[in-house]
Amino acid sequence: MGDRMERLWTPWRMEYIKSATTDDEAEGCIFCDLPADGDDERTLILTRGDHAFVILNRYPYNPGHLMVAPFRHVGDLADLEDEDLAETIALVRDSVRALRDEWQPSGFNVGMNLGRVAGAGVPGHLHWHVVPRWHGDSNFMPVIGQTKVLPELLEETYRKLRPAFGG
Repeated sequence: MGDRMERLWTPWRMEYIKSATTDDEAEGCIFCDLPADGDDERTLILTRGDHAFVILNRYPYNPGHLMVAPFRHVGDLADLEDEDLAETIALVRDSVRALRDEWQPSGFNVGMNLGRVAGAGVPGHLHWHVVPRWHGDSNFMPVIGQTKVLPELLEETYRKLRPAFGG
């Protein structure tokens, strides 16, 4: 490389950096506010059930990174109603199927962070992450450059996955 440093521009990350420094509770809840907006394409909501919904993560770890959340604002797994839990887990399963059909990933990370100390960015509203993984999808960029290279725009990911959820 010599004297020249390579740069990858990720201007969308600044919105995330700024939002990570604000008080989540004072700003509202994305898992309540975005479904209430009603514009599923703009808010990246892929599908809605009676008790839960699937949304693309606006700040994905990998292409196709989805989140599944109940509509009810609940922050403790013990407080989730049975029907909320059943539909949410069914949507997690459907998300894995949709991602597998579209991209044939090598595997998945599926899980949630309960509480801020455990890494929850929105601790007041339960949500599951579904992250497709491929062999070699982690390289030196996140470790050395603190940059994640994503090969696809969110809008394109939305257009590809929306039909798998009946849209």
